[in-house]
This record gives sequence, C-alpha cells and structure tokens, in this order.
Amino acid sequence: MKQKKQLRVGMIGYGFMGKTHSNAFTLAPKFFDSEYQPVLQTLSARNRENAEEFAAKWGYKNVETDWRKVVSSPDIDVVDICVPNNLHAEIAIAAAEAGKMVLTEKPLAIDVAEGEKMVAAVKKAGVPNMTWYNYRRIPAVTLAKQIIDSGKLGKIFHLRAQFLQDWTMSADLPQGGAGTWRLDVDAAGSGVTGDLLAHCIDTAMWWNGPITRVCARTETFIKERKHVESGKTQPVGIDDACVFLCDFENGSLGNFESTRYARGHKAKYFIEINGEHASIAWDLHDLQRLEYFDHRDESIVRGWRSIHVTDGDQPYMGHWWVPGLLIGYEHSFTHQVADFLESLSSGKPVGPTFEDALQTQKVCEAVIESGRDRAWKDTGAGKMI
Repeated sequence: MKQKKQLRVGMIGYGFMGKTHSNAFTLAPKFFDSEYQPVLQTLSARNRENAEEFAAKWGYKNVETDWRKVVSSPDIDVVDICVPNNLHAEIAIAAAEAGKMVLTEKPLAIDVAEGEKMVAAVKKAGVPNMTWYNYRRIPAVTLAKQIIDSGKLGKIFHLRAQFLQDWTMSADLPQGGAGTWRLDVDAAGSGVTGDLLAHCIDTAMWWNGPITRVCARTETFIKERKHVESGKTQPVGIDDACVFLCDFENGSLGNFESTRYARGHKAKYFIEINGEHASIAWDLHDLQRLEYFDHRDESIVRGWRSIHVTDGDQPYMGHWWVPGLLIGYEHSFTHQVADFLESLSSGKPVGPTFEDALQTQKVCEAVIESGRDRAWKDTGAGKMI
C-alpha cells in the first residue's frame, strides 16, 4: 500500500464546530480514498484545562494556549479556524504568511474589509484555502446543484429561503462570552444575517449565481442585555431578525427570511428555486430528501415527487451505506474534508474558497446597510465556484 502524505492539522478553538471538524478529519480518509492522511496535531484554546480535555477525547497530539505558536510551527500544514468571527482575519492572515493552508468557519470575517485582506493574504501566499459552508455538501443540496446546472429547470424566476430559530427569545440571556458571543456585535459582526442567512446566501448564489442588490428590514427585539465579561447591561448591536428581497444577476427574484424569534423552530432551513419547467425544494429537517416538480410530466401524474437521496449514484452516497440508509448533518463536514483533500491532489481549488466566501460577505454587509438605511443597496458580489 502506498504511503499517504500526512496533513497535520492545527485547530484554533473548539466547541461545537471543533467537534464537527475533528470528526470530519477523522472520518474522511476512512470512507474516501485520498493520498492525504489528516493528523490531528495541535489544538489551541485559551483555557488549557478545557483544551486538554478536548484534545484527549479527539486524539490531538499537542495543546497550545497561544494560537501564534500553532501558526508558526513547522509541524503544522493546515490551520483550521473555529473561533468567533472577529478573530478570523488576524489568524488567517498570519497562517497564510507562514505558508500554511487555511480553513475557516463561516462567515469569512467580521466585515468585507477584513475579508478582502484575508483573500489578498491567501492569494499572495498561494496557499489552499476554504470556508466551511457545509450545507453545500448535504447530498440532496449537491444533487439540486447538478440538476440546476443541467438546465432541467429552464429559465429561473424565483429563489426563496428561510432559516428560523428560537433560542435567544429570553431577555435574561446575556451577550458575550464563550456561550453567547453570537449576541455580541463586537465578536459576531452581525446577528442572524451573518450566522444564519449567510448559509442561505452561499447556497443561493452557488445554485443561482450572483445577488446584485438587496432591500432589507432588520430588527433587534431585545435592545439591551447584560454582557458576560463586564457584568453591565449594554445595548445589543446584532440583528435578531432579518427579511430581504434581492435581484439575481440572471434576472430572477429572491426573498430571504431569518430570525431567532420563531417559537418552535430550532434550525429550520428551507430553500426553494422555481424555473420555467421545474422547481426544487429542500428542508434541513428532512435533509436526505429533495422535493422536485416537473411541469413536463404527463398531466395525470404531474405533481411534487420526493427523491430519497441515498443511492450510490447520487452525490457522495456511494461512499457510505447501502441504498435507503441515511446519513446526517455531520457528514456534510466529512464531505467537505474529502473534497479539500481531493483538491490538494488535483491542484484545483475547491469552493467555497475565501474569495467565494467574500461574495457572501458582500451580500451580508449590503443587507445590514440596507436594513439600517431602509434603501436598496448594490452588493458587488460575483460568481462563486
């Protein structure tokens, strides 16, 4: 058996995303053939005790409390960033300058200006890079992309998306700190727009091309919250809810909605696209199914069909179980690692790259500005791979 090349991973941060990424690095080479073997080399986090516990559980060889030592270490090939949004740019730029491959959680950065610096850094260094927009790699979502690209839908008229949660409705919930940094504008940059709608925007532009302009309405329902670090009650700067209309470059219309105040919804992500011949819909709560309607079907049997995406000839599924058996949310991260490893062998970049993620960042920023100014805003977003 040919010896595999080691890909030594330095992960910055842990928590929920640290688990998903660590699991993906572990599973990908077991189910997908690759000339690369990920090695969980070093975990970096500020709290050494927690980091050592996490490292022991997942099999990291080393623990560091200073991410700079990970970035500069000759024992690291790829830096994986799983920290709050305001820390992405500094770490990613330093990693690129040190010649490391760089992966980062979404959104790319806290704003477009930082994102542009990150893109410039990885381009100058010539290092492989990727952003973890994992929902692209749910097999049903990937299959939808293939169907759209085949032209079966014809001219596209509409795309609509929702991402609904209800976890921040209590006024007693604080902002800031390890558990609730997403409610702190200084750490997150935005609320549901960057956290949830960014996923919808990435998928939408991957499916349907650039979003050129937006008109948004945002709202912060609870205006003040206690901050974990200061202990003081202070204004909340993130958006609790956002709805926006948009124009796509191809002439189609979009409408998007996200909120953390939809009682009864924990993670409802729904997206639908309508063309002249056919429509496609997908729901995270039934993630292995793709809903498909084709008007060209014979009228007596015309209707929505439910495609169970588990067959071996459907995206990614040939690497898993026999047809009919399901995979889950965590597998989307495994697929992303597998595609990244393949890109290292082929030399072809795999999306979403930092530059792709910057296009989503541009739309998010335009949405926030539109919600603030109550006006249409151009995005400047371009094509994504």
